[in-house]
Amino acid sequence: MYALFEEAGKFQAGRILSEAESSAQIELESGKRVKVKAANTLLKFDKPAPAELLARARELAATIELDLAWEFASEEEFGFADLARDYFSDPASVNEQVAALLAMHEAPHYFRRAGKGRFRKAPAEILQQALVAIEKKKQIAAQITAWAQELASGTCPQPIREQLYRILFKPDKNASEYKAVVEASRATHQAPLDLLQAAGAIDSAYQFHWKRFLFENFPKGTGFPDLTAPQPPQDLPLAPVQAYSIDDSATTEIDDALSVQGLGSGTVTLGIHIAAPGLAIEPGSAIDHVGRARLSTVYMPGYKITMLPDDVVRIYTLDEGRANPAVSLYVTINEETLEITGTETRLERVPVAVNLRHDKLDHIVTPQWLDDATLCVEGTPQELLERRAELSFLFRLARRLKAQREVVRGKPETFSRPDYTFRLEGNGDGEPDGSETVAITTRKRGAPLDLIVAEAAIVANSTWGQMLADHNVPGIYRSQYSLAPGVKVRMGTKAQPHAGIGVKCYAWSTSPLRRYVDLVNQWQIIACARHGKTAALAAPFKPKDADLFSVISSFDAAYGAYNGYQAGMERFWTLKYLEQNQITQIESTVIKDDGAGNMLMRADSLPLVISVLGAQNLPRGARALVRLGEIDEITLDIHGTVVQRLDDPDDPSDDGDVSEEDDDQVAGPIAIAVDVDDGDAADAPQGGPRNSNSEDNQAP
Repeated sequence: MYALFEEAGKFQAGRILSEAESSAQIELESGKRVKVKAANTLLKFDKPAPAELLARARELAATIELDLAWEFASEEEFGFADLARDYFSDPASVNEQVAALLAMHEAPHYFRRAGKGRFRKAPAEILQQALVAIEKKKQIAAQITAWAQELASGTCPQPIREQLYRILFKPDKNASEYKAVVEASRATHQAPLDLLQAAGAIDSAYQFHWKRFLFENFPKGTGFPDLTAPQPPQDLPLAPVQAYSIDDSATTEIDDALSVQGLGSGTVTLGIHIAAPGLAIEPGSAIDHVGRARLSTVYMPGYKITMLPDDVVRIYTLDEGRANPAVSLYVTINEETLEITGTETRLERVPVAVNLRHDKLDHIVTPQWLDDATLCVEGTPQELLERRAELSFLFRLARRLKAQREVVRGKPETFSRPDYTFRLEGNGDGEPDGSETVAITTRKRGAPLDLIVAEAAIVANSTWGQMLADHNVPGIYRSQYSLAPGVKVRMGTKAQPHAGIGVKCYAWSTSPLRRYVDLVNQWQIIACARHGKTAALAAPFKPKDADLFSVISSFDAAYGAYNGYQAGMERFWTLKYLEQNQITQIESTVIKDDGAGNMLMRADSLPLVISVLGAQNLPRGARALVRLGEIDEITLDIHGTVVQRLDDPDDPSDDGDVSEEDDDQVAGPIAIAVDVDDGDAADAPQGGPRNSNSEDNQAP
């Protein structure tokens, strides 16, 4: 005698070994013996054998028309044998009874389980809804399969193209587009990113990086809402100075300008004038919300996304030929000793006489030109000649300030490598598309004009940071407690030393048009300038204000993402430069092991770090000619092979430059959120850019 029973939602059958009133001992075909409660035994039979019965019943169940069976079924609760008699014949065979049981058990949308082999008909309206849902699911499954087949054949369906960045980086794992990519990746044994690239989903490498950045950081686009730019106060006094700014020609957000008074009198007053949007933009206003959402201007070769709308920038940028609202720091200096003897902060309108552009003047404004008033350089503009004495004084002051900071740092600042400037030709002022011609030029770091501006900014940021602390007004500070390895710059609300710069405290305040942190600090500084000892009561942000900590957290994340994107795009255009100029070999310097058995080498004439084969035996600082491999513009990757060593192993004087700045990384994996193993989202590295973010460079 055999028995059919249900256990854990599954039907099994076996030979009855013994029976009691409430249970039976049953031997399964595998030889396993189980104890089955009498209540779970659904059917006893003599033949066929259990395995044969279940096999025949499953075949027969597949032939049952569920619509017809549902029509035949009783309106009351019924057993599987009852349905078998109504559907097949009376009496129903064992095969027919078990077939009815299996069919109803696997069709819960038609028959609701009541337990112990008993069922009830699903209500007609519920059944209809279920059938519609099942049909829809079938259509979705068919669509997924069709899309997967298209991808596998090298064509990207438009819906997947439109959802590309969501699929790769923030997917809905239940979305059909995502499932199609997973299915196609499994079928073709290709990584998702490779599969999509082969199918033409990525229009260009540049667009891939650009649209990915926008998707992650500007999901609503880069446009500004329609806002009215606030006008500055009309009662600001006019400063008795003629100021000038020093920026790159591409700079439109001119945050800072300088003025000098009293040369030759023994006491010189240096004016550090900062654009003052904080005089009109109110915390919590619509424009404040825009700035707080963006947190910083985003820079990249050939383009930028500004933090504030153009209308606001035009009102507050320190353009030449007009008096601009500013927060000014006046620093009194002993002309002979260069000792700072006093400071004063004023809110005023500052006449800006000229916007000097260092990229047009660096070849003129050299240390020699500043130190020797008799030195003439052909083509020197008149507006520069008129300020030669002032710039000479400022350069002398900047060198002294830098030297004093280096004493505090405990070691000199080293800027041995140049800055690289990227210029794109072919896009005008518009958004690049990756087809432009790129020019990369070098500029020595620490050039006189740079040094003047940087030291003035450090004076302002440290002085105003201390002023906030003295007035018990919180600000947002950058601090670093030592220069020991691994000690990073941190942001906080307390005035603490910045060992990397060599000052007692440092609060970014000199770029309020470009950094939201600076705008927040400017509001606090304005409160100090207006209210003095009672500033803490009037300042927008109070001590331990949760809003300040929120700004710090948001800014850190956004600024890191923006800097990472800028570094990635600079690497992209460097690789483009290699392609466009057909450069196949490059002189490079060994900087460190890459952790994978190769060495990292820095190009001597380009902003490029690559992993190089054949350099394992070369020491740090060794120079070699490197043959470049194939460029991958999606992963921003390139490898090299040493051709020959260029330096003399026994002569350290011809070694390449290596310094503590050598923390750059080469391209690493792009973390995408497509997991082909189980179809669930997970960070699965697939190859792509990984860039380190630079810390304080002491620029304004």
